[in-house]
Amino acid sequence: MARSEITIDLGALRRNVKHLVEVAGSSEVWAVVKANAYGHGAADCGDTALGAGAKALCVATVAEGLALRRELPDPRIIVLGRSSNREVAQARDARLELVVSDDIPAEIPVHLKLDTGMGRWGMSELITPDHNVVGLMTHFATADDDLDFVRTQLERFLAATEPHRHLTRHVANSAALLRLPEARLDAVRCGIAIYGLSPFQRDPADDGLEPVLSWQSELALVKQVQPGESAGYGRRFVATEPTWIGIVPVGYADGFRRDLTGTTVLVADEPCHVIGTVSMDAFAVQLPGRLPQGTHVTLVGPGVPLEVHARHAGTINYELATGIETGSGRARRTLFYS
Repeated sequence: MARSEITIDLGALRRNVKHLVEVAGSSEVWAVVKANAYGHGAADCGDTALGAGAKALCVATVAEGLALRRELPDPRIIVLGRSSNREVAQARDARLELVVSDDIPAEIPVHLKLDTGMGRWGMSELITPDHNVVGLMTHFATADDDLDFVRTQLERFLAATEPHRHLTRHVANSAALLRLPEARLDAVRCGIAIYGLSPFQRDPADDGLEPVLSWQSELALVKQVQPGESAGYGRRFVATEPTWIGIVPVGYADGFRRDLTGTTVLVADEPCHVIGTVSMDAFAVQLPGRLPQGTHVTLVGPGVPLEVHARHAGTINYELATGIETGSGRARRTLFYS
């Protein structure tokens, strides 16, 4: 029996994509569904995004592209990451498109990547595109917090690609789409925003977005600890007075990380602090009083957004979303359209 439930609201995702399509104007929206759609389910989310107006899907690896192609036979699928020589033949057979930073493989659609300041993948100077090249791209390093450097990257890219503007040029991620209209060009690659998560680590509603994922569990055990008694490894929580605590059957193996000790979850819609050390399979919450076993617990959802957990853990919502384990049977995964 599942110890928690991950709910994916494809209705919210559809509304997010439609909103982003409207913001993008004449530019195409390409939905980034790498890392299993940031933990949300690549095939379901990709299919929903296409139905809402996205024109292509983007993944990180050829393996991700092949898996997605088995589920979705028709759409454009663009592999953003590096591909090995062996994978090129597989990608060609599956009608994938590849992003390359060096040699151009034959007989497969290719997007040339220019490094304009990310300092990672990409050509330092753009080579002359051949007949296989269908797109030109770069990757912004600071679109979520430093638009001045993004504008510098954009200027470099536009100068380098001006002779080839008949090709599809795409540079903007979610943050650049929402904050830098001049970066929209021919297409935008939207990842985090289609899942209703803020690329700026703020309230997603500020940008008209609705979170798609929620995570629920329950109190598997309720007990009272006395002064001097502790809860969890390392005795990080020691009661100073009689205290009711609840044990939630979710831990870091499920994606509820150790550094979320001290964050807040909702127990019967009341905020309660996570206490003690989060273990592999469980964590403890301090309760306002005695509650029945089986009481509903919201780990992620209205009132407890991923952005709040991310700030507490000193990370970003991307990392928390992709770390939630939905494929091992530990959590039940439910889809619905709101």
